[in-house]
Amino acid sequence: MALNDRTTNPSSPLQPPATPTNNSHPWRISPSIPLDRQQYLTQRLTITPDIQQGTYPFKDTKLTRADIEWLLVMHENGHGPVNWSDEQQRERLGLDLRGADLRHVNLRGLPLARMYGGLTWEEWILTTPEQRDMADVHLEGADLSEAHLEGAILRGAYLEGATLRGAYLQEAILYRAHLSGAYLRRAHLEKANLRGADLRGVYLRNAGLAGADLRDTFFNAETDMEGVVLGDEKFGDVSLAEVHWGDVNLSGVDWTRVKVLGDAQRARQQEIRGGTTRERGKQIAEYRATVRANRQLANAMRAQGMNEEAVPFAYHAQVLQRKVLWRHVLWGQAASLPGREALPTVRYRIEDAWWRIRNYGAYIFLWFLDVLAGYGYKPGRSVLIYLLVIALFATCYSVFGHLSTSEALIFSVTSFHGRGFLPGPFALSNPVTALAALEAVMGLFIEISFIATFTQRFFGR
Repeated sequence: MALNDRTTNPSSPLQPPATPTNNSHPWRISPSIPLDRQQYLTQRLTITPDIQQGTYPFKDTKLTRADIEWLLVMHENGHGPVNWSDEQQRERLGLDLRGADLRHVNLRGLPLARMYGGLTWEEWILTTPEQRDMADVHLEGADLSEAHLEGAILRGAYLEGATLRGAYLQEAILYRAHLSGAYLRRAHLEKANLRGADLRGVYLRNAGLAGADLRDTFFNAETDMEGVVLGDEKFGDVSLAEVHWGDVNLSGVDWTRVKVLGDAQRARQQEIRGGTTRERGKQIAEYRATVRANRQLANAMRAQGMNEEAVPFAYHAQVLQRKVLWRHVLWGQAASLPGREALPTVRYRIEDAWWRIRNYGAYIFLWFLDVLAGYGYKPGRSVLIYLLVIALFATCYSVFGHLSTSEALIFSVTSFHGRGFLPGPFALSNPVTALAALEAVMGLFIEISFIATFTQRFFGR
């Protein structure tokens, strides 16, 4: 079973045990609950979950820390909580707390790995919004500092104003979770799924988000991202497609640690050589989303005056756009345009061929711009190519025009910038004249590229 999925009922009928001791469970700080409370919780555990009816063992039940501690000790007939550090236990099921009321409860430091506080993806897509809402755990204002929530299913969970300082949320599912106003300083969110989550007003200072999925999330000016880690060698880089940046301050993030957005890594993982038209279309869609992610981030950075920081992402967007164009050329309209089916008609074939030719032309043009100036973000390439062109044509003039080295160099510079102005005794039929004309044309393109590069690089336009 995958880490993100759960298909069986994690709870089983229990008999109220003898009062457990705290010696083997240092996280137990509350007095043991009385016998009648144990009997009540045991009775609740006999309830069979019914997603359609919104029935769960602790639905709408107000639980305390003492209740959770007891449930953890007695989990799975006394096997206790899931220990995430033991990889063999990562397939176990945590507590089923769907629909439970844990508002403002102190859950600090509790071992809640693999907790079931929402629906799995398979359940989610088959249910209505009302059914999903009935399964969401309520943790508004709860203190989950340093709690172990690795691999927890918190899809759609209510965590507004919750304190998760230093919490361990690696690989947790927080898809569309309500996190506005939550405090996540130094939280470990590596490889967590935060897609569609509301992060407005969330305090993320020094949180670890390497490899996390932040697609479709919402930020605003109150979101604190100072010192956030978005990428490392172990977990990879964060995914940021379709993020709503708002006015969040991006200057506090060390963007040099983000080599390539996780969106690009995901697209590369879906590389296929053949495949069906649908599979090809899905891969192209992934690349398009990655292009948008890089462009959106670069634009958000530029809006905050972070022109230099935006350069790698803007450049990478162009590189990925070239990959999209190449797949258009290879696979045609059927895979590239949603809803466009390949038809066995002459008209369709002509349109498809012409469409591929246009995309191939765009691909070649982008490739040329990359070589020439790195799409305007690498002016050093223009300078290098300029010097190489001058040197190459100077050599040709020296060989074919029998000029000295200094004369050939001067002639090359003059031809490059003078648009074919030819001082000297060369006739129009002379091969040197043709070379000078070719250098003049190349000079025109290189100068235009250099001006665009200079403007793009130093004026952020």
